[in-house]
Order: sequence, then C-alpha cells, then structure tokens
Amino acid sequence: MDAARAQKSAELRSIIRRHKRWDVIFGVVGLVAMSVGILTLVALFTQMVIDGAPRISSEFFTNFPSRRAGQAGILSAWVGSLLVMMVTASFAIPVGIAGAIYLEEYARKNWFTDVIEINITNLAGVPSIVYGLLALGLFVYTFGFGQSILSAGLTLGLLILPIVIVATREALRAIPQVVREGAYACGATKWQVCSDHLIPYGMPGILTGVIIGLSRAIGETAPIITIGALTFIAFLPPVPFVGDGGPFDWLFSPFTVMPIQIFNWTSRPDPAFHANAAAASLVLVVLTLGMNGLAIWLRYRLRKNIKW
Repeated sequence: MDAARAQKSAELRSIIRRHKRWDVIFGVVGLVAMSVGILTLVALFTQMVIDGAPRISSEFFTNFPSRRAGQAGILSAWVGSLLVMMVTASFAIPVGIAGAIYLEEYARKNWFTDVIEINITNLAGVPSIVYGLLALGLFVYTFGFGQSILSAGLTLGLLILPIVIVATREALRAIPQVVREGAYACGATKWQVCSDHLIPYGMPGILTGVIIGLSRAIGETAPIITIGALTFIAFLPPVPFVGDGGPFDWLFSPFTVMPIQIFNWTSRPDPAFHANAAAASLVLVVLTLGMNGLAIWLRYRLRKNIKW
C-alpha cells in the first residue's frame, strides 16, 4: 500500500515538474515575442523622431503644403482631421450609445436582436476599405454629399460605430443588477434608471470605447482615399458667418487629413519630403497616444469616484 502511494506521489511530482517546465518555456517564448514587438516599435519610433523632430516648428503647423519641402506644412491636414473628427464624433457617439442602451436595456431577447448583435460584432472586423466603398455609393453619389468633410465624417462614424456600441454594452453589463432593482423598487422608470444610474456608472467604459474608436478613426487612410480626399490642398474650409460663408458650408468643402498628407510626402523621391512625412507621422503618433492615454486616465479617474 505504501509502495503504491509512493509511486503515485512520484508520478504526480513528475507531472508537476513537466508542467512547470512548459510554464517556463511558454513564459520565455512570450517574453521574447513581446521583446521583439516592443524593440521593433521603439526602433521605428526612434528613427521617426530622429528624422522628423528637426522639422517640428510653429511654421510646420501654420504653413500649407508646398512643392518646396522646406516651406511645406500641415495646416490644411490637421484642420481637416479636426473637422472630420468633429463630424465623426457628432454622429458615432450619440447613435452608438443610444443603440447600445436600446439593445441592452430595452430590446427583447429574440432572434431579431440576436441577428443585430451578430452583425454588430462582425462589422467590427470588416476592413475599412469596405466602409469606403459603401460611403462612396451611399454618401457621395446617392445622398449627393460629394467628396466633402461630411462624407468623410459619416464614413469614419460608421467605421467606429461597432466599437462604440460594443464598449457601451460591456460598460452597462458591468453594472451590478442590484442597481437596477433598487431603482425600480423606488419607482423609477426605465429611462430614469438609464439616465440617472446606468449611464453615469458606465461612463468610464463608455468614454474609453469612444476615445479608442476616435483614435483609430484619425489614422485611417483607405476609406478617406476611396471617397475622394485630396492629396494636395492649399486652402481651408470656409469659416462660418465670415464673408458669404453659411454656418454649414464647411461640411461640404473639399478636404485632406493627416494620413493622406503623409502618404503624399512619402510617395515623393525627395528625402526632404520624407523628413516632412516623418514629422507629420510623429505628430499623428503623439496625438493617438495622447488620446489613448486620456482614455486610460478618464477611466481610472471616473472609476475611482464611483461608489456602489
């Protein structure tokens, strides 16, 4: 009996040692893979800083693109990106949050809502060029918006809409059910429960999803090229109520964005334009990292203030 127990104990120790070896091997492989990715990113970012940092100046942000590399700037590109992001946020945030609240709190669980949820999940993985082709036929030609800021903003809004919906639903699901039950027990309506409890408590996750979606949209190139963004533009959209400009004329103005400007410069053989592209890429990377950092800070700050 003792011999059988000793043999069984020896087998268990052998299995544990074997599994520990596999744990160590997997940990080393994972560390090497992570190191390769991080070192590659650091090397690329360092090279971009070395090439682009000397071109960063106030004139670089206030000058229009030029055929002379030393005088070229990103004024029209960053203004176009800002305006496109305003339209994108104005469309995607209210529609995405409202759709998520409806699906999570109002809609009945049946085959129809299951189909909607499956399609939303699938849309999050659709290549961005498909959204560009959809927008080209829908916004540019069918609705007649043309190759404008409005078309670009709505296109990117559709692109990040699944991200906003999924993030909002996950934030609402994370709220304990007792919060809903307590509010209903006090006589609150469904809308009061959503507006006074669920949305405030879920705001950290909602804002995180929104900002991450916008940070993805600001770097997209394929759908913007598809709907006809200009690669070289030396003017700004009309300012509302200035001259003959109406309040919404800028929505239908031709435009360019930061990724398009970078693509234009990198396609030129002159190394000076490549330095401009590196500088613009540095600005775009810093902006994207800043938006992601803002999302992390907001989530931490808001969650810290939540008391169930």
